Formats: sequence, structure tokens, C-alpha cells
Amino acid sequence: MQTLANFGDGGGPGPWILLFPVIWVLAVGGGIALLRRTVWRGRRGGPWRQPAAGNDSPIAVLGHRFASGEIDEDEYWRRLSVLNEEFGRKRGAV
Repeated sequence: MQTLANFGDGGGPGPWILLFPVIWVLAVGGGIALLRRTVWRGRRGGPWRQPAAGNDSPIAVLGHRFASGEIDEDEYWRRLSVLNEEFGRKRGAV
């Protein structure tokens, strides 16, 4: 039976056999690091997911809903006219 201890006689796998576990550890670690920086980051909800200070007005929320496709154009204009009457802005101001 050949062991790593007698790799010098030419019959064993040699010290290169230790390289394969290192490659697997680097591959798995790199995959986890990539997932943490991309996919998993969006689920935690950190400061990058919070709206900016000026974006919480009702008109801005309405604009975001229209941009994301939650409401159609007719409903957007109808709701915007109601908000403009309440807040006293011009019709096209968003």
C-alpha cells in the first residue's frame, strides 16, 4: 500500500494530491463570497435598500409605482391630479 509518506519512490501520487483540496476550498469559498455580495445582500435590507430622505412624498411613491408597472398611465394621471390638488402643485410636477 502506497502512502503519502513514501511518495519519493515514484509509485505514489506525490505531494500534488494536496493541491486538489485547496482548489475545492477556494472554489467553494469564492462561490459563497460571490453569493454574499450579490444575491443574499438584497434580501437582508440594509441602508442601500432604504429610500432617500426626499423620496417618501406621496407623489414620489406614485411615480415609483407607475415606473414599476403597478399602476397604468390613466390611473397615474388620475391619482396625480388628486395629489396635486391636495398639495397645491402644478399638474406636471413630479
